[in-house]
Amino acid sequence: MMKILARSAAVGLAAVLSWPAAAQTYQTYGAHNPSEVSPCQVENCVYKRKKGDPADPLWPIYWQSDWTMYRVYGPDAGKYPPPYQGKPPAGATYQTSYGKTYYDSTWVGKSGEGAMEERYDEYCLPIFPLDNHYSCKFISLGNVAYFIAGEGRPAWMPKICLFSGLNHPPRRDFISHLPYSKEDSARIGAGGQGYSFWVSAQNGYVMQVGASADLTDKGGILFGYGFQANSAGQVMPQSFYFSGYPLAPANAPYVSQNYTNFSVTQPSQDIWGEVAGIDPTTLPACQLFNPPEAAPQGLTTSAAPAKRAPTWGDIGRWRP
Repeated sequence: MMKILARSAAVGLAAVLSWPAAAQTYQTYGAHNPSEVSPCQVENCVYKRKKGDPADPLWPIYWQSDWTMYRVYGPDAGKYPPPYQGKPPAGATYQTSYGKTYYDSTWVGKSGEGAMEERYDEYCLPIFPLDNHYSCKFISLGNVAYFIAGEGRPAWMPKICLFSGLNHPPRRDFISHLPYSKEDSARIGAGGQGYSFWVSAQNGYVMQVGASADLTDKGGILFGYGFQANSAGQVMPQSFYFSGYPLAPANAPYVSQNYTNFSVTQPSQDIWGEVAGIDPTTLPACQLFNPPEAAPQGLTTSAAPAKRAPTWGDIGRWRP
């Protein structure tokens, strides 16, 4: 916890709450928290664009959108890297599920600026070493990120927990923290702009720009985001693509959330109501990246994997 407090002070937060000891500050290279808490290899985690690269897209001040999530898995998953124009290519093995994102950069509260909710229907975000067949939500209000587990969650998992005390919604210009990839852009199609890198779970350094080739077996973790111009020439979010947890039970080497029905409209403030009045210091810390082997009253987790693979929570700390 002292490391978290020190990092928070270093980035100039006005006040630091006494987070549960297991709460984490995850390395997101400037996307969800200040660059000081990530091992950036460029100044402030901001990538300079080369001559001929397109201008960086900017998120609208607020928006909401449905999306379709594709979990690509199987022994040949590495042959089908994202981003995807729509469904993954013929030959890929994948599962389809759905959800919605709400974003409002104008929200201001005691915990900071910006509000965002990502709602996963039926299947939760598959980046954790868990069976993800339960609904869930991530809600960020300012710097505080909450996790809400829904129907079908493991018996040990609380309904609401503290995901992180320093994990804000991406700023409107967050794409500056990702390198541009011509190859990713080409896979999106006409008017596409793809940005991604693979980072090493061991030291957090960038291993490769672009989603291809697959670096899962080398301890790499992919993070990428795609935009595409619409019929009016406006460049809008196309997909969010990334590494999931590659082993069973999540079994998600590649994941892509492809946006549909994107709308530049302000979400209702009721969206954040589930956590708006909660004191985060009273919540248990989430154990999503490191679920307990056994829960109280002898309840066990759902089939802990025999072999461990790195996760986003391990970046910079992973030891194979």
